[in-house]
Amino acid sequence: MFLELGHTKLIAYGYSKALTLECYKITKFFLKDEHFAMVQQIRRAALSVHLNLAEGASRRSAAERRRFYEISRGSIIEVDTALDIAVSLHYISADQINEIGELILKTFKLITGMIRQSEGKILTTAHSTLTTP
Repeated sequence: MFLELGHTKLIAYGYSKALTLECYKITKFFLKDEHFAMVQQIRRAALSVHLNLAEGASRRSAAERRRFYEISRGSIIEVDTALDIAVSLHYISADQINEIGELILKTFKLITGMIRQSEGKILTTAHSTLTTP
């Protein structure tokens, strides 16, 4: 918000923020009984996507970036899985989460691309280290 660092310019950052906001909005419809269970888990996982993406982008080494991006991607999978259970329990309908579904897919693909890109940098760095005397 105040630090206008590189992560704020990432396309995935915008999508992960939108995903987080939508998860907060949709979980308002869940049963009050779920407030300290599924609601909090979905919100934490969605926020984790956004926060780990930002933290990963701030890391200097490709290996560290990749690690945070992988955690971020894992949290996307967690959100997706929890929403599947929520639909199965009829807390929300599949129609209600179409927008979140699109955000999940887009964010997942973007972060997967970022992981692949950082893997390439790791391999390049490792290769150059091996070939230098």
